[in-house]
This record gives sequence, C-alpha cells and structure tokens, in this order.
Amino acid sequence: MKLAVRCAAVLVLLLAALPPVEAAEVLNGVKSRGQLRCGVSEDVPGFSERDANGYWRGLQVDFCRAVAAAVLNDPERVDFVPLQASARFPALQTRRIDLLLANTTWTLTREAVLRVRFPGILFYDGQGFMVTAAAKIATLADLDGATICVEKGTTHQRTLEAYFKAKGRSVKPLLMASAQKTAAAFFAGQCQAYTADAGELAAMRLRAPGDSGSFVILPERISREPLSPVVWSGDPEWATVIRWVLNILILGEEYGVTRDRLDEEIKENRNPLLRQDPYEGKIIAQALGIEPQWGIRALRAVGNYAEIYERNVGPNSPLKIERGLNRLWTNGGLHYSPPID
Repeated sequence: MKLAVRCAAVLVLLLAALPPVEAAEVLNGVKSRGQLRCGVSEDVPGFSERDANGYWRGLQVDFCRAVAAAVLNDPERVDFVPLQASARFPALQTRRIDLLLANTTWTLTREAVLRVRFPGILFYDGQGFMVTAAAKIATLADLDGATICVEKGTTHQRTLEAYFKAKGRSVKPLLMASAQKTAAAFFAGQCQAYTADAGELAAMRLRAPGDSGSFVILPERISREPLSPVVWSGDPEWATVIRWVLNILILGEEYGVTRDRLDEEIKENRNPLLRQDPYEGKIIAQALGIEPQWGIRALRAVGNYAEIYERNVGPNSPLKIERGLNRLWTNGGLHYSPPID
C-alpha cells in the first residue's frame, strides 16, 4: 500500500471518533469567538514569518487577514498557529484551527480521504531542486544516486522517488521534520540537493549562510503544486466564504481596485466591481452569513492579489519570484475568478 494511502487510512479511523460538524459550525464559531485561528507555515520568508517586532507577515498571513477583515471586520483578529507539515491536517481535523494555509497542495487523496475542502488556488507552484553553485549540477540527471534533503509529511517525498524511478535513476531521500531542518541539513552539506516547492526554496535560500548566490534553484519542475487554503468539509458555508474572499482579491486586481485608491473608487462609483446594488449586496452577505461590504473590507485590509503577491514574494521582494502562472488569465496566467453576478 502506498505511503500516502496508508497514512490516509489511519486518519480516516481517527476521523470517525471526531464529533460531527453542524451546518456553519466553523463560521459561527469564528464569529462568536471573535477570532480566526489560522494555521500557517513555520517561519518561511515571504509566506509566513514574524518580523523583528514579532508581527506576522507573508502571503499566507495576508490571506488570513483578508478573511478576518471580511468575517470579523478586523484584519488583526487572527491567531496565527505555525505548523509543521505533519501537523497540518490533524490541527484542522481536531478544530485547533479554522483555516489552513501552510503551503498545502490540493490533491485528490487529501480532499476525498481526509474529508477536507480546497476552496481555490492561492499560489501556483511546482516541486524544484536547490543545489550548490560549486557542484556544477546543471540538470536533474546529474543527481542520479545523490542524497536529497526533503521534508517528511509532504507530497515531495513520494514525488521525488517516483520521478527518479520513472527515469531509471535513484536517489537517497534524507527525511527531515520541518522546512527549517531540511534547509539546515542541506546548507550543512548533508545532502547534494534540497527539494521542495520552488517558492519555499527561494524563501529558504535567504537563510543560507554566507552568500545566497552560492546556491542555485534548477529550472526543472517535477510536479504541479497548486497551493490552496484548506477547510474542514463539514461546513460548506465556511468553504464558500473562503472561496469568495480569494476570488474578490483576484477580481480586485482584474478590475484595477487597489488598496490606496479603494475609497476614491467607491466615491467615484464607476468601477463595476464596486458598483453593486446595496440591496443585492445585503442579500449576498446574508446568504454568506457575514456582514455586507465584506469584499471591500478584505481589499482595504491587504489590497488585491497583485499587491499581496508583489509585497511578499514578487520580483521586487527579497524572494524575487516572477508571477509566471500566478498572473491573471488575461495576462497569460491561471488566476481566474467566476463572476459575482
């Protein structure tokens, strides 16, 4: 039995012992508590990390704040829960968190077996490899027989082994408990390469000892890694709210609604995204179970998708990740929101 399926089977038995979720239980819990409990990655620059003052920043963090603004009218009412990969789904299933980010890949096994839902794709990524520039490794073929550092509890381990087996080659995975320990093992020379989402590799390269330019991320990708927010499947109302907070950030970029010009755009009343009839807006908000103008609150809190991307991981950030597939569909990317009406 494959490792992923075997682990999933064990989780199914654990899930049977959990209390059932009633309609809108998670959403109502967030509102009654007045706080969103958001599971994020442990200290990954650009995605979720604390700054020198202990303030959380990053792509995942901004999305959590957008949800808190939409649901609770305050982007700061978030309890950020840093999680290792192996602890992500147990934290969601035992109600320790309401929403999971943590650079989590949307897969069939996870959605069907673990009884979770992926409301939409926040960041399109792919599994890549980082090596030392001095090793002069140009392609993945050069890694045949190499020891590869990889974080356990992720999709990367089995994808790594399956890819090299299919190519008639082999590697020796060195499993580590967290992204930080995986990177540390690689920088210490315990392995010839470090494999993870390319975004994570770019983030961890910032932590490299000495010159980060001494480390190279190879251009090849061996998987698709659509990273999505994750919610418990028993509350479809909550899943709908998360899906549409993500969509409104994407629509904000498509319609040119920026955080700095938001109030001006509302006064001008010309932007199609903001010209919603008040009565219609109230009906939609009631159906979602949150207060009207939820989309405006989300955009005011963090800006549109482009602003979030550029601020945290874009070409002008320390990570310098090109938009690529994370561009809007109108610009050759994959981000596309269904219409509101």
